[in-house]
Amino acid sequence: YVLVSVFKENAKVEDVERATPGLTLILDEWQLSGRMIWSGAFDDSKSAMSIIEASKNEADEFLTKYNGATSSFLTTYMYQWDAMPLLSLLGNKQTQATITLSNEE
Repeated sequence: YVLVSVFKENAKVEDVERATPGLTLILDEWQLSGRMIWSGAFDDSKSAMSIIEASKNEADEFLTKYNGATSSFLTTYMYQWDAMPLLSLLGNKQTQATITLSNEE
């Protein structure tokens, strides 16, 4: 699943600072449970994307916790990987490369 987050226009630094410990805990728990999360900011410094390895239920639960910690300053949208064509192409290329490499061994 892909999460796209955008800072709200009325976002306050204090809200971000207040949410940081809770958000850190959510991300740490996710990774300590053995699940992958990859994230990074876009060049506009107002939005970011995270990719999480999860079932639909796990992704929904993660989004609920994430929104609970960040809703005062972020708007977050969740998409299934296949709903974003570029990412689907990258995923298919990665799978094909893995299959090719496995067959060559």
